[in-house]
Amino acid sequence: MSRSVQALAYARPSALTTEGGTGLLGLETSGGLTPVGREAHPQFFAGFLSSPQAAARGLLAVADVAAARYYQRTLRASLDPVVTAGGDRLRFESFSGCCGVYARLDVLPEGLDGADTGHGTTNVDVNNPLREALSRLSGDEPLHLRVGPDELAVTTTDGPVVEKKVPLPDRWLRGFAEAQVITAGFDLRAELSAAEAVRFLRTLPRTTTTTSAGAGGRGSLWVVPAGRTLRPTTRPVPGAVCLPGPERLTALQRVLRHATALRVYGPAAPDGAATAAAWEVTLPGMRLTLTLSPEPSRGFSGEGAVLEALATDEAAADADLVSVLLSWEPRIDTADLAARSGLSPQRVRGALTRLGTAGRVGYDAADAAYFHRELPYDAGRAEARNPRLTAARALLADGAVHLHTPTAATAGPRTATVRSGERHYQVREAAGGVLSCTCQWWADYRGRRGPCKHALAVRMAHRGQAATAPTTTAATAPAATAPAATTPVTAAGETR
Repeated sequence: MSRSVQALAYARPSALTTEGGTGLLGLETSGGLTPVGREAHPQFFAGFLSSPQAAARGLLAVADVAAARYYQRTLRASLDPVVTAGGDRLRFESFSGCCGVYARLDVLPEGLDGADTGHGTTNVDVNNPLREALSRLSGDEPLHLRVGPDELAVTTTDGPVVEKKVPLPDRWLRGFAEAQVITAGFDLRAELSAAEAVRFLRTLPRTTTTTSAGAGGRGSLWVVPAGRTLRPTTRPVPGAVCLPGPERLTALQRVLRHATALRVYGPAAPDGAATAAAWEVTLPGMRLTLTLSPEPSRGFSGEGAVLEALATDEAAADADLVSVLLSWEPRIDTADLAARSGLSPQRVRGALTRLGTAGRVGYDAADAAYFHRELPYDAGRAEARNPRLTAARALLADGAVHLHTPTAATAGPRTATVRSGERHYQVREAAGGVLSCTCQWWADYRGRRGPCKHALAVRMAHRGQAATAPTTTAATAPAATAPAATTPVTAAGETR
């Protein structure tokens, strides 16, 4: 598995202290981006938390996920959470080491008191002594939160005194991107009151009880709204939401005593296959959300939801244009971006999908909107090293894609042949533009995990051909009796 080492440098350890009866939670920041560029130790907030205990436990839940592996648990996993300041709120994000659980704590404007919130994204130090101190926090005493160094730390520290070096797998970065794109297709499926939410979540097992569901979702647990609560079911009946690996919601136990409601988000699942879902516990002035991959053994990194966006040159150009219009908004207005950029709303959404793959935007299902943030990692390499995308480009460059040109005698869906190794695969375009393939990937997943490399290469070939081919006139059109042509296509979209 391809990975690099992420070096995090902090001016000093994060800590929870008490001064004059008031708690001070100092979260130290590493390097990150702000509106003025990259800063070594940006400061985003200095003020009070409206609900100290709930905030402390929500932060611990995000840290729990960052340090956890819900699959192959014996392997090490630990990466400090990411914090984004959006001008009116703070968002703390993390991803599990197995790439199957994405966590986010949104501290909303009503959860912050007494200070302006800055703009930018960075890592925050969450060390073991801090975790222990947060776990012991009790009572309703005021708690002052500082995200970033204070003036004293800046002026008296000659250099970083806390350094961490942690592995950063490429699939972790791809998972971060895939989770945002998948969540953008979610709708609210169920909402429970605080009492019902606590009752339901406390009945869930804390150890692995489900088996791998496979492509068809067999073995997955589902829940369906039943009156004021959720009822477990083993079948994806209408209105049901998938709950694969319910033990992966354990981090929510941290905040149950402060919960005010539970909301569940998910996609439609007409074919009954296991799907991802987002579980959001609302807290006073905050929201804690866990998004689960379709199976415990199946991380977000292989879902393929971003591949179509990555394969288009148009989306790349649109993303470059849209990116300069972003200004750390906590809620991105697609219609406003369309008006400012001159692009259609559909192209803006495609550009935001592409920006999501680079870690430059996230998605909040509660707001049904993207938000601007810049992950403090080289997230761009997740696109460059995406296995299926890389393989599709290699097939195209090798001239392995042969587009079948239909004639009047062979009118019908577009087809293509792709040579991969010693085998040839047939790719066919169905209604709605969906490409099917004769390869094993398509047989296993039927498009549920994005296109296979053969279909992706054909999609890229079609786009390249459309961009380079001259306009066909009646005088140059092929005769109705001409046989169907087989055209090899190169990476530049030129025939040869």
